[in-house]
Amino acid sequence: MSWLSTEDLERVELLAKRTDLQRRPIPDQVVSNGEYRPMPQTPQQRQVAALIDEMADERAQRLGMDRRSFLQTSLGLATAFAAMNAVYGDVFSVAQAETRDSEAMAETAARYADQFIFDGHMHFVADDYKWDGILGLRHFGAVYGNPDIGKDDKAKFQDLQIDNFIKEVFLDSDTTVGLVSSATADDPTNIFLTNPQLVDGAMRINKMCGSRRLLRHAIFEPGKDGWLDEVDRVIEKDRPDSWKGYTVGDPLAPSKYPYRLDDEKLMYPFYERTRKAGLRNVCIHKGLLPSDYEESFRDTWRFATVEDVAKAAKDWPDLNFIIYHSALKPLTVPPEEHLARFEKTGRIDWVSDLAEIPQKHGVTNVYADIGTTFATTCLTHPRHAAALLGILIKGLGVDRVVWGTDAVWYGSPQWQIEAFRRMEIPEDLRERYGFAPLGDGLSATKTAIFGGTSAKLYDFTANEATVAHYASDRLSEYRKKYNADGADRSNIAYGFIHSG
Repeated sequence: MSWLSTEDLERVELLAKRTDLQRRPIPDQVVSNGEYRPMPQTPQQRQVAALIDEMADERAQRLGMDRRSFLQTSLGLATAFAAMNAVYGDVFSVAQAETRDSEAMAETAARYADQFIFDGHMHFVADDYKWDGILGLRHFGAVYGNPDIGKDDKAKFQDLQIDNFIKEVFLDSDTTVGLVSSATADDPTNIFLTNPQLVDGAMRINKMCGSRRLLRHAIFEPGKDGWLDEVDRVIEKDRPDSWKGYTVGDPLAPSKYPYRLDDEKLMYPFYERTRKAGLRNVCIHKGLLPSDYEESFRDTWRFATVEDVAKAAKDWPDLNFIIYHSALKPLTVPPEEHLARFEKTGRIDWVSDLAEIPQKHGVTNVYADIGTTFATTCLTHPRHAAALLGILIKGLGVDRVVWGTDAVWYGSPQWQIEAFRRMEIPEDLRERYGFAPLGDGLSATKTAIFGGTSAKLYDFTANEATVAHYASDRLSEYRKKYNADGADRSNIAYGFIHSG
C-alpha cells in the first residue's frame, strides 16, 4: 500500500530538491507529509511567490548578491513575510529595514537569542528504512523533474534521516529541544521508527549534543495482538517521555484497528498502566485526513474526530491528552471558502469542537498541538491561521496550546518559528470574536506556546527550560562555528506538493 492512491500520484510530486524552484524561504504552496493529498497552489500563493522573487531581486542587487543567496539569509525570510502581507493583508509584523539591512536583522535575531523553543512534534526515519510507499513516491519525484534527488535508494532517504534532521532542526532553526515521534501502521514494516529505534535515535542525538536535546515518544497500537504486552515492555525498558497513538489505526490507509479513546474495555487498562508508571502525556493524532476521507476512510474517519476525547479526559484527570494537529478537519475547498465559513460562523470544523471541550465538560487536561495545522493554514491564508490560534487560545487557554512543526517533512522549522513570532490576529477578528492579541514575538502568550507549557508537561526544571542551560553543550559550540562559517540553509521542504 502506497502513501497515496494512484489518482493522488498523478497529482503530486516530491518538493525536495526540485531544480526548477528558487527554494524560497517559505513553501509557496501546501506541503504534505503523505498523510493527505496537498491542495493545489492557489492564485494568492502564486502572487506571493512572484512577489518574493521580485522583491528579492531588487534587494539582492543592492547587496551585491544573487537571488538564491539572498533568499538563504534572514533578510530573505523577512522579505517573504513582507510579500505575504502585501497579498493577504498585515498579519505579520515586519519592518522594511529587516528586508534590506543586515544590521537590523541582526538586532532582531539578538532579541530572540534567549527564546526557549520546545518543538513537540518532529520526525525522521530509521537508517535502514525501506518502505516501498516512500520509495515509490521518491522515484515518482525523480522521474518528474527532480533529477538531483539521487540515483540510489540510500541517497534518497538521507533527506529524511537523522543527520539531515540535525542540520535542519538544530543548526538551521532556533529550536532548543524537540520530541521525535513516529506513526502506527497496520503493516509494521511501514512504521517510520519502532519503539527501540526511537530510543536509539534520541540517545544518538543526545550523546552527540552532550545534553538532553531530544525527547521521544513510544507508539501504542490498541487492538493489535500483544499490544498491552508491548506497553508493559516499553514502560519497563524504554521509559519514553510520552505516548503517541492514532485513533484511526493507520493514518495512511483504512485500518483494521481504529479505536475510541473512551472505550473503557480497550483503553482504560492502558491508561491505568501509564498512570501508575508516571507517564502522564498521551499524544493523539486527530484530523488531518485525505480530502476524500468520507470515501477513502469510509469506515474509520469518524475515529479522527474529537468526540471521544472529553469522556476519556474526564475519567482520567491525572493524564494529559495532547491532540496533535489540533484535530483540523481536512481542507476540502479553496482557502477563501474555509475563511469565509469561519467569518460567517466563528468556527473551524473539528478545531472548534476541540476548543469547546473544557467549557462543556469541565476538564483541564486537554491540549492542542499545532503541528502541520499552523503550517498549512499559514500558507493557504494567514488570517485562517490567526483565527485558528484565536479559537484554540480562547477555548483551551493559552497554557493548553503547544508548539509543533512536523519537521523534518517541511524542512527546517525556522520559517514556522518566524511566522509565529511575527503573526498577530487582525484587529477586526479580535473585536468580532473576542480573541486576545498574540502580542509581539516575546509576549507571554507566545512564550508559553513556544516552550513554556511543554516544559511543564515534561517536567523540565526552570533552568532546563532556558537557552542558557544548553549554551555550553557540543551542539551550541558547533552551531557557533557553523554560523561563523556562513551556514548553509537549504530552504528545502521534504514533503509532497500538488503538481497542478
